[in-house]
This record gives sequence, C-alpha cells and structure tokens, in this order.
Amino acid sequence: MSPLGKLLVIGFGPGDMEHITKRALDALAESEVIIGYNTYVDLIRPLLNGQEIVRTGMTEEVSRAQEAVRQAEMGKKVAVISSGDAGVYGMAGLVYEVLMQKGWRREDGVEVEVVPGISAIQSCASLLGAPVMHDACTISLSDHLTPWETIVKRVEAAASADFVIALYNPRSGRRTRQIVETQSILLRYRDPQTPVGLVKSAYRDRQQVIVTTLENMLNHDIGMLTTVIIGNSSTMVYDGLIVTPRGYQRKYTLGATEQALKPHQRLRTEAEPWSLGAEEDRALNASQTGAAPAVPAPAGAGGTAPAPSASGAAAVATQARPQAVAAVQAAPSAQAGAAPASLAAEALSRLAAGGKLPGEASARWNGQAPAVSVAGTAAVAGAVATAGTATGSFGKPALFEVGVSPGVGNKKFTARQMALLAEVAGDEGELEYTPDHQIVLRVPCADPEELVGRLRDERFIVMPIGDVFKMKACDFCNMEKDDAVPVAEHLQVVLGGLQAPKETSIALNGCGMACYGAVLEDIGIVYRKGGYDLFLGGKKFGRNAHAAQPVAEGIPGDQITDIVENVIAEYKEKGHPNERFHKFFKRVGVVAGFRHEDAPAIVEVNAVCGD
Repeated sequence: MSPLGKLLVIGFGPGDMEHITKRALDALAESEVIIGYNTYVDLIRPLLNGQEIVRTGMTEEVSRAQEAVRQAEMGKKVAVISSGDAGVYGMAGLVYEVLMQKGWRREDGVEVEVVPGISAIQSCASLLGAPVMHDACTISLSDHLTPWETIVKRVEAAASADFVIALYNPRSGRRTRQIVETQSILLRYRDPQTPVGLVKSAYRDRQQVIVTTLENMLNHDIGMLTTVIIGNSSTMVYDGLIVTPRGYQRKYTLGATEQALKPHQRLRTEAEPWSLGAEEDRALNASQTGAAPAVPAPAGAGGTAPAPSASGAAAVATQARPQAVAAVQAAPSAQAGAAPASLAAEALSRLAAGGKLPGEASARWNGQAPAVSVAGTAAVAGAVATAGTATGSFGKPALFEVGVSPGVGNKKFTARQMALLAEVAGDEGELEYTPDHQIVLRVPCADPEELVGRLRDERFIVMPIGDVFKMKACDFCNMEKDDAVPVAEHLQVVLGGLQAPKETSIALNGCGMACYGAVLEDIGIVYRKGGYDLFLGGKKFGRNAHAAQPVAEGIPGDQITDIVENVIAEYKEKGHPNERFHKFFKRVGVVAGFRHEDAPAIVEVNAVCGD
C-alpha cells in the first residue's frame, strides 16, 4: 500500500446483505473512514464497526470525492461507497477525476482500488425474469450533468437499434417530463405492447416489481428509486416474467432432445446465414458470377429465417412484432396530393394527441379502428386551430391559434421560451395568459407545422384551442409533492387535445388541499393519502356555479387513469354537440358506473348589476 493511504471505491450492490460481495465486505472492514450519501450509509451501517463516517446529501458528490482524496493523502484507508456498481453512474469516475485534477499518478500517488458490485440493470433483471439476455444498454435520464439533447440522441439510437434499454434515474421531483419524452421517442420505434419492467428498491424492504407495457408504463409510479427495463422486438412475457430470447431458436429446436445440427456443424458459416462470414461468402460468390448477392431476410425483422442448408443446417422462422410506426408510415401514401395546410393540421393533431391522431388515441376505449384519412384529420383540425388553410382572404396568412405551456404541473417558463413566444408573436400576433395555466398564441402563419416544430423544440406542450379535452394540474407544491405527477402526465399524453362535445377540463391536484380547485372543474382528481378522489360535473361559472360531485374516494393509482378514460369515452360517445359535461352527466344519470345526484338547491340572489 502507498504510504499516502488507500482509496477503496466500493459498490455494495442493491442494498441487502446477501448480495454484497466478499471483497466489498472485507474492504469495508479494513477501512478507517467511510464516506457516502446518507441513504447508502444507512444501508450498510450494520456492517460497520466503529469507523469514522462522513455522510452528505444529494448534489454533494464532488465534496465527498474531495474529502476522500484528502483523507487518503493523510495516510488513511478510505472507503467511498456507492449502491450498485461504483463504476456505473457511481463514485469511481468522479474519484479518478478529482485525482487527475491534482496531478495524481498511479506509481507514486494514493493507491486506488475499485470494488465491483451488482448494478441495478442486473439486480432488477433478476427480479423480472431474463430481460437482458441480448444486447442492452443503460441510459440515465438525469439531465443535471448531461445535456438533454445528448440524452435524446442516445435514446433515439438505442431505440432504433433494437437494444434492450435500462433507464436509470428516470424521474425525480424536479425532473418529470424526461420519462414522458423518452416514452414518446420509444413509441416511434417500438410496439406499444413491448414488455417493460419497473423495479423499485430492488432487494430492499420496500421492493416493488411491476411488469407492464411501453404504452402503459406511465400509469405506474416511477421515481428515483425505480429502474425501467424496456424489452426489444423479440422480448416476451411468460407467466408474469419478462424474457428476451438470446437467439438459440435460430439454430436449435428447443423442444427436441436431438438437434438437427451436430456439435461440429453448429459453428460453420453455412449454419449461420445471418453472420458476417456468410455475407462475405455471398459477396464473393456474386463477384465471381456477376450476380447481385442474395441477402436472406433477417429473423426477427419482419421476415423469416433462411431455410436449412443441404448439410442439415436448421433455422427456426421468427416473426417480428409489428412496429408502432407502421400506421404512421403508411399514412402518407393515403394522403398523396393533400394540401400542405391539411398535412400541417394533421401534424398538429398528432402533436396534441401525444403522437397519435385523436381517432388513434381513442380507439382503444371506443372500440373503433383509427381513422388516418385526410378528411378525418381535417375535421379534427377545425378544433385544433383556425389555420385550416394556409392563406386567408386576399392571400394573407390565416390566423393560427394554439395554447402553449411549459408542462402539465410546471408553471415556470424559461427565458428562452418567453423569448421564442415574443419572437413568434411579433408585431402582428398576440399572447394571452389564461386561467388554464397556458398562454394562447394567435399569430398570422402560413406554415403551422414549422411553427409547432419550433415550439416543441423549446419543450412546450402545444395544445389546440376549442372544443377539446384540456388537462391541467397544480404545481405539486413546486414539485415537492410529486406522487401524482405520472398520472397527470399520462392523462395529458392520452387525452390532451382530443375532440370533445364541448370544451372540457380535467384537473388534478397533488394533495388534499386541492388549492388549484380541481373539484370545481368538469372532471376533478385529488390525490390524497395514497389514493385518488374523483369528482364529476363541476360548473365553474354562472349564478348556479357548483363544485363537482364526489363520486369515488381512494382509487388506487393503477386504476385512476383507466377510470377517467372510461368516463371520457362515454362522454365522447353519448354527449350531444355543445353539451357541457355537467349537463351530460345529469341527462344520462350514470357515467362509467357513477350515478349523478342533484346538487343542493342554490339560494337565489338579485345581482346588483341586474343580470
């Protein structure tokens, strides 16, 4: 050991004593000083035997690394602890960076040993089944240290390359939109039914394991202690377990006791027509014969595996799951010759519906096939914006009207966002702040699609104006009470901007104080004591204004979104044009199983104004 001391950077695994390595246990025992994040120190405290402890909170990683180096240079053995593996989003890299800043050299500097541990991708995968059996990657969604633009590129690359993806740091109190944006990106490349595993606090006291789908993942609680594992195109769910095939079915018959290929045949090029060697052989043969090389359709990519060769090589045909973007890719052929304004209107419709047309987004609860026609899109576009045509009278650009907000619960506009709105509005447009926590932008515009793209690039939620469903929420006490944020964001993605019989507000309050008045809206949701209370039929304005009727209390988090979607589906199906939700609720009497009750009689008051 160096006379200067020693740094032991220890990964202690998921947190329980059974999954910490023997070397990690020994390293902790031989250390004189333990330095770590508060929660991690508490997890390993039973293993300590009187060592000096230096513990700090979040965002204090640099000071921990600096203190560790300082004490090691004083001749002490210092343990810097991380959960999982110290070299995977842990403290190992930062310790080396601090040493590098001091000009450290291995031969004469403080001795450093990195003790590996079980990372979250491994511990969580073990609880889900075997989801990481093929090529996989880890991506942290925390943009505190990495630009969000960089993270988006990595998500895009991993999604398009069909990697199994493990998402670390998916959401926190302040970072709520990143997981929503990530889901949106993934849905452009993967089937909505792609298996997804959510593991919270793996191998700890409050462990929670959920198997869901890419489409429904945001219906569940996702936080800083959650690891999200997203399958690839071949991942399946069997008996509640997620399994990603390694590819053995291409070469072996898994149910047979005797294989068609003998052991000495199994690594031959002709037994692996998908391999680089086989591709080179085909290219060589083609160059000699002058014919174009025949490339077999890759298994798992929409084709079948190559037929067995004469030598007995067998391959099992596999069929890929249909891609989520198939309908969108097919849409342009049905829209050939469509006016640019119609296409722009469709783009805005898709944007408002979270990437799907209103018909597409609602098909799963209305039981109807989604309509992707220009005519259907144009009908919705009338409610989306007044820019139904690219130009108005006398060739002037039509007035484009749209609502923008920085987020469902986020009420804080950035300087860049405000600057963009001011630039877009210019001298001829106008900006109107509304009680719905959004700014309505009205501006002459000949290219709505381009404008919407600019707004989205600045991370605005863009919403149509008119008879649509509007999702709004409180600010969750500046994101300090953020348990209900995933529900609000899911409802925004699924319902926000869809056509409604009449403009309809869906509001969510993140605690029982309900200070943003969700109970006064058409549909109100209040998160309280771990469950959701539902209110239907509020009337916010007029002399006979009244709060919504409380219809259910303590609805579990995994049920509330489906219940609200059922209410909306019934209103869309049975509501009359221009019929407000509270009138509809009273007329039909029962909505999604909830019975209407007449409000108490209102005392008549003669208004001073005479109205």
